[in-house]
Amino acid sequence: MFNAIKNFFDEHLSAESVQETGHDLKLATAALLIEMMQQDHKVLPEEREAVKASLKQKFDLDDEETDQLFELAAEEAGEATDFHQFTNLIARHYSAEQKIKVVEYLWTVAYADGHCDPQEEHLVRRLSDLIYVPHREMIRARHKVEKQMQSSDGC
Repeated sequence: MFNAIKNFFDEHLSAESVQETGHDLKLATAALLIEMMQQDHKVLPEEREAVKASLKQKFDLDDEETDQLFELAAEEAGEATDFHQFTNLIARHYSAEQKIKVVEYLWTVAYADGHCDPQEEHLVRRLSDLIYVPHREMIRARHKVEKQMQSSDGC
């Protein structure tokens, strides 16, 4: 498993991810988004696409690279026993702005099916705390995503 992850990053992301921490951060971010996607125990195509779009935007990937990162992160998330290994990396290595962007991506996935279930909201709040995003910023990120969704729906 580790070799597959390393090979992926060596092939596709070496310019940006020279350090192993860079690989780990991408995988950690992707794994958290996948956890969000699976939180309500229903994985809808809209949620899957929201995760992939977030990864593509965050890491400037093409479609093939995005699909590969998605699959690797899904395996990693499936093997994880808790969020600590992911949130710890993000908390230590991302800037405050990068952490807030991750929270925005989490909200985007939570709202991808048109609404946010209570367990999805709970997970965003929990993950925000674990990566040290202040409550005010977490709420601000939620409102930003809600506003984007309303404007894209024509509401």
